[in-house]
Amino acid sequence: MGMSAEDERAASPRDEEWPEAEKAEKLARGAALKWASGVFYRPEKLEGLGHYRRRETQRNSSIQSRLKSTVQSYLEGVNAGLEQLRSAAQEVQSVCQDLGAARWALLDSADHFQGLQQMRELMEEHVQLASVVQVLPQIFSVHEVFSHILQLLHGRQLLEAHVELMMVEQLRDDILSQLHLRGLSSAQATVLSYFSGLQDLNESLAKQLWDIVGSSLRLVREDPVLFVTAVRIIEREEKIDDTLLLEATFLPPGRPKGWRQKFYQVLQDTITGAHFHAPCMDAEGPGLAKHLAALQKDIVSELRVVKDLMVQCVPAHYNILSVCTATYHQALTSHLQEILREDLDKQGLFLLLEWALRVYPSPEMMGHPDLLPEVDVSALDPLMSSELVDQTERRYVMKVKASVFEWMQRTLEVEFKEWFREEEPETDHQGFFQSALPAIVMQMLNENIQVASLITDSLQQKIYNMALEELEAFLGRLREALAQCGKEHQQDRAVPKFYISHLLAVLNNNLALSNSVSSLHPDTACREVPASLQAALDRMQKKATQLLLEELLLDLQPLCLQLPSRKWLSGSQLVGSMCEVIDKYAKDFSRVRKPVFTLLLAESELLVASQYLRALLQRKMVCKSREERGQLCHRLLQDATQLRELFCGLGLDQGQQSLDAVFALRELICLKDPALLSLEVLGFITKYPDVSDEHISTLLDIRGDVSKEVRHVVLEMMAQHPQVLPEGYRPIFSTILVPVPELPFCLRKGKCA
Repeated sequence: MGMSAEDERAASPRDEEWPEAEKAEKLARGAALKWASGVFYRPEKLEGLGHYRRRETQRNSSIQSRLKSTVQSYLEGVNAGLEQLRSAAQEVQSVCQDLGAARWALLDSADHFQGLQQMRELMEEHVQLASVVQVLPQIFSVHEVFSHILQLLHGRQLLEAHVELMMVEQLRDDILSQLHLRGLSSAQATVLSYFSGLQDLNESLAKQLWDIVGSSLRLVREDPVLFVTAVRIIEREEKIDDTLLLEATFLPPGRPKGWRQKFYQVLQDTITGAHFHAPCMDAEGPGLAKHLAALQKDIVSELRVVKDLMVQCVPAHYNILSVCTATYHQALTSHLQEILREDLDKQGLFLLLEWALRVYPSPEMMGHPDLLPEVDVSALDPLMSSELVDQTERRYVMKVKASVFEWMQRTLEVEFKEWFREEEPETDHQGFFQSALPAIVMQMLNENIQVASLITDSLQQKIYNMALEELEAFLGRLREALAQCGKEHQQDRAVPKFYISHLLAVLNNNLALSNSVSSLHPDTACREVPASLQAALDRMQKKATQLLLEELLLDLQPLCLQLPSRKWLSGSQLVGSMCEVIDKYAKDFSRVRKPVFTLLLAESELLVASQYLRALLQRKMVCKSREERGQLCHRLLQDATQLRELFCGLGLDQGQQSLDAVFALRELICLKDPALLSLEVLGFITKYPDVSDEHISTLLDIRGDVSKEVRHVVLEMMAQHPQVLPEGYRPIFSTILVPVPELPFCLRKGKCA
């Protein structure tokens, strides 16, 4: 269907006026065509065309009805709105007219208001005067009230006095506040002068309050009413302070009083002054012990009073028990620091450490059952800081060190005198020589270590370390004293009379000290002796052993001087005499315990072997014939065998003996073919690497049959096979000096014989 020209002209103005309608119509037509093409795309569907037309006609009618209804309701709403706007405009116009009329009426009445202002001022003045008239009786009676308050204070009727005092203060403060609000600051001085008696009354009341607070611990037991009265007055004043501070418009003179804070301050000063500002007590042990015991008793007693009685007399928010506990704790901290500034002896330092670290938190004091669980000092800082504890422990260690040194020095002096007594040293139940020195020293050190364990582990460790240091130093002084004794004995072998016996006692004492040192360690699982202390013990043992061997050497030297000789070679009893001397000393050595006895035997055997070889090499005897060499070899075999059997019989194993060197030297001398000497010497120097060229040259001289060529070969072989001393080797030849023969020429290149 197409549109006619008239329709197009008719639609054209509308389209220009409503472009959205045209767009909507086109969209609707497009949608309708799309729907129709989808429904009627098959011929058989055309039969239902009438049905579809009726359905669409009904739907269009329904839509048009709803549209008409909606448009009608919108139009009715618009009409109602327009009607309301018309009515509002009329009312606004009426109000404007009324306001204009009121403005003109006010302008006409402005002159009449001038008279009303004067009346208002007169009325305000009348009100003020009426107020003044009302308080005049109170103002005139102020001084009379002052006198009454003073009488009440003298009669200790504090609550009544405070009530009247508050009334007078309130009167003064109201007057001052009114003057402040009106800017009449000049009149305030007159008011303050008139009420000047208030200051004296306040001070008098405060003085009585602080006296009561200062005696609070006594009053809560004898007369708690007076103390409660003081607390009530303080709380009243605190509430007045809080109220005035919250208003913050005018603060009267003397406010805030802060009496609650003053209450705490007075209480703390009372506690501190009663116990911790006493004259300086005796810094020695007994005086300090009494002082600390008194503190312990008083503090526990007073805290029990606070917990059982005072807590009930003050408000809960005072936390009075915590405050008192903290006060005692802080005062004690300062007091202990003051005491530590004194030059305390070791007993005083120990008492202070024990009291602060052990007694104070124990059930005997702050952990008392009557104080728990309310009193808990663990929440406070330590009574002594870790730095102060460490410093005090070090001071204590220094005092103990000085005491230990003094005791050890006395012990050493007594021991030194014991060495020169005209009797043998004492023996134990097994017959071993000994003295009281090890027991005295170890008991003294062990007691100090055990005492320190009562304080802290750190103090015990410090004392232990000090004890080892002092023991090491003592061993050094003991060794020096032993050396001095040895020098005096060298000058006169009769002094001391029992020189050897005392040396043996020293060795037994040293062994006892060595065995006891490990028991000093605080940790039973750690029993290791420090290396420096062990070295000091070894040096002490070495010195005593050296002096004993020097004695043995002095007795052996006359016999060794006879070696070698023709008489000895022919069969004298020289070595038999040596064995008698050795056996005599061995009997003395049996008075020391086995480890040291074995050491003495080994050192004695080494001494005998080295002296025997020294005599043989230094005073060399040249064999003139094969028979003499055989005789010499036989003598060497007999002597070495006799000495070996002696030491084996005394208990020294053959493997520990050095006499094998004599047997080995004998083999070199007994060798029949000199051409084989280089091989024998090589074996000899391998076994005894401390043998020198001079020693071998001397042995070759003793043989008496070695040519220069053989000597040269032997020495050249030694030069080609330098020896290094193995670890643990006991030197024997290096201590023997052999005189070097003066030869007119060198035997070989690079080295002179």
